[in-house]
Amino acid sequence: MIRDPHDDAELLALVRRYVTPERRYLKLGGGLLHMQSPESDRFMRDLCEDARLITAEEVAKLLEGGWRERRTAAWLVAVSRRTEFRERLGELLLASEVCCAGLAYSVALASFGTARDADLLAAYLDHYLRRPDLGYDQTVVMGAFQFIDLNLGSGQADRFRQSGGLWQQWLQDAPHMQGDSDLTPSSLSLIRRLCAFIDECAEAR
Repeated sequence: MIRDPHDDAELLALVRRYVTPERRYLKLGGGLLHMQSPESDRFMRDLCEDARLITAEEVAKLLEGGWRERRTAAWLVAVSRRTEFRERLGELLLASEVCCAGLAYSVALASFGTARDADLLAAYLDHYLRRPDLGYDQTVVMGAFQFIDLNLGSGQADRFRQSGGLWQQWLQDAPHMQGDSDLTPSSLSLIRRLCAFIDECAEAR
């Protein structure tokens, strides 16, 4: 069940504390790569501070909310390296209950970067690459999966990307992808840059 902050006083307080100040939830993603100093410095400092202060119980509560709450929580998890939320993020990614949060889940898992994170991303791909009618987060998940795969040198991405594989089939059959080339390079680049931002946050903390 997705909780509405207006029906949950505790969740609403967390939203006002962590999600909506300076419209943080809108900036968490590709937009933060276009920030310039001193805005970017302040944004990183505040994000790092909140990642340090938020409790595990508060993270779990935000992950019960809508896309704004879940996106913000996933980023706070990534910056604070709270790998105990790995399975929960994988569950939320696979369920895809809300829009606009898949990139945040993917970045968090990519930043953890283990074989288990790759497995969670692969589970999403195994399911949603068989659904060309759904234009969800297939491209960014593939970028995150390939990011981990390249770092680990495991070659797991080959089974999706081989000729006639699920990735090529999805690109061919998905109506919203008609006329588009393979977007993996741009998605991989985005994931790499966002993970670099997270690494910088971790160093700053």
